[in-house]
Amino acid sequence: MQKLVFIIILLSTYLTGCASNIASNQGGGQMGNLLLAEPAPMNPRSQLAIARYSHILGQADLEDDQRAQLLHQRGTLYDSVGLSGLAQYDFNQAIKLKPDLAEAYNSMGVHYTQQMNFIQAYEAFDATLDINPEMEFAFLNRGIALYYGGRPDLAVRDLGEFYNKNASDPYRALWRYLAEIEIDPLVAKKQLAQLRKNLDDKNWATKLVDLYLDRVTENELLSALISGVTSQQQLTDRLCEAYFYLGKYHSELGNRGVASNYFKLALSTNVFEYVEHRYARLELNLLRDKSDNNNSDVPQTQ
Repeated sequence: MQKLVFIIILLSTYLTGCASNIASNQGGGQMGNLLLAEPAPMNPRSQLAIARYSHILGQADLEDDQRAQLLHQRGTLYDSVGLSGLAQYDFNQAIKLKPDLAEAYNSMGVHYTQQMNFIQAYEAFDATLDINPEMEFAFLNRGIALYYGGRPDLAVRDLGEFYNKNASDPYRALWRYLAEIEIDPLVAKKQLAQLRKNLDDKNWATKLVDLYLDRVTENELLSALISGVTSQQQLTDRLCEAYFYLGKYHSELGNRGVASNYFKLALSTNVFEYVEHRYARLELNLLRDKSDNNNSDVPQTQ
């Protein structure tokens, strides 16, 4: 507990400097004082569970359905410790053994989205929802795939469906907003202000929505982030989320240098299973592509 108090005090001392530095870099330059999370360690329980699943899969005489379920569970564990290649292999094997395993299609769709293989991602999520129309997070995942695939009108439909299932969740409101600004930024901002009325003020992430609505500063957001933190893991999890949405916030403002740093910070947390960690690298790649395209448009001097 004393270690946690020290971490929170140390974190607090950085807040003002970090926020003021960001404000001074509105042109998109690099941040100076970076606010760092302690990377999440690889969970030993997950490693042991992977070993147990591997033993059972290698030794036991299993029905195809049972083997498929175990492969999907092991793949999920591989994902949670950052072994995405092994996870994807297990998900593919699970689908071959049990073609109606909705969870495996959903997991594969997420991997396809991260790899920017959008057609395959859409097909995987369509299969998920054909098998199980009530799988809530398939709407989120397909909406994100459509968003990154440049189809915001369809993304809004899916992300709106996901939001409607829990209108008090600030993350659902944010993803809906991120798709809507691709269609009409002014209407999206007004819509987000309406959605804000339904959000839970006890959820620290509601302050993320307030940031996008210009109702709080980054300093106030970061202060809210550490409020009520009771463990290092909880702090790291929150920072992973905050870094990602701060990256999106600055990307929207055109501050690519700041946005890039925030996405790198989200990746540095090692919270592999979070949506925010999954797509931080994709965001970095998109920022690099924009930078390369802009540089290619600049006339070369002799």
